[in-house]
Amino acid sequence: MAITPIDIQQHRFKSRPFGYEKAGVDHFLELVSEEMERLYKINQGLKEDLARTRAALEEMRGREVILNETLMTAQKMTDDLKNNARREGEIIVTDAQLRAERIVRDAEERRIQLIGDIQEIKRQKISFETSLRSLVVSHMRMLDLEVVTMEKFEAKELRYEEGLPFDQGLRETNDEDGLKPEDV
Repeated sequence: MAITPIDIQQHRFKSRPFGYEKAGVDHFLELVSEEMERLYKINQGLKEDLARTRAALEEMRGREVILNETLMTAQKMTDDLKNNARREGEIIVTDAQLRAERIVRDAEERRIQLIGDIQEIKRQKISFETSLRSLVVSHMRMLDLEVVTMEKFEAKELRYEEGLPFDQGLRETNDEDGLKPEDV
């Protein structure tokens, strides 16, 4: 039976002429003693539970501190990784830009070189055309001279004068040397 503080306050012992009834007092003391023992056990259990809870709380707080430190370290590492990745990305982009500029510069230099080569080829072409025109004009003059010369000769002499086809190469060689067809 559970005894409450009110039960203790309101309990009345039977009186006797020389005090209270001993059996009633003993019985009540026994009840109070049992209740006190029960409450003491409960109190001890609660104290043990409280101690375990406090120990668990301290352990949890320790874990929380470790977890917070781990989270901070992880956050710092994540930030460092992001910063390193950003820096590496910037380096890669800068390197790519430098290579692109180098490629464009090399292409521009090659374009300028090709333009120079084209201009040189055009100059050579003009020089060749000029030389060829000059040669053609000179041969035309020689042909005109030969026609005039041939008109002076008779048909008989013409046959001997024409010569053989291989003599043609000899005439051209002589023309380059400055010799006239009559000199041959």
